[in-house]
Amino acid sequence: MTYYQEQSPVSTGLKGRCPRCGEGHLFDGFLSVKPKCSACGLDFAFADSGDGPAVFVILLAGFLICGAALVVEVKYTPPFWVHALIFGPMVLIVCLGLLRPMKGLMIALQYRNNAREGRLDSRDA
Repeated sequence: MTYYQEQSPVSTGLKGRCPRCGEGHLFDGFLSVKPKCSACGLDFAFADSGDGPAVFVILLAGFLICGAALVVEVKYTPPFWVHALIFGPMVLIVCLGLLRPMKGLMIALQYRNNAREGRLDSRDA
């Protein structure tokens, strides 16, 4: 049996690495998770981040971009097309730039905390 040094879920998740060994890649493409780690063989079947990463990215990007848009509006009062020209691409860049690292972080935290799908207790009452 091989023992692996415990990896930081933050560093492995944000880099898109295997949460167990920190060597293999977690993703196969932009957001699709590989079936298993190429380095240690960890089965990634447990990895189900759901909508969590998207929710956190939306909240963070909304806070940053709406705040920036409000500052620009109050300080410079530009026409609407300037807002669209500046903040339209910024929304795409921030959201797509944060989505993969957040999904990796959620999967790494799921592995670290041994989080599984909820099950009902089948014991007799």
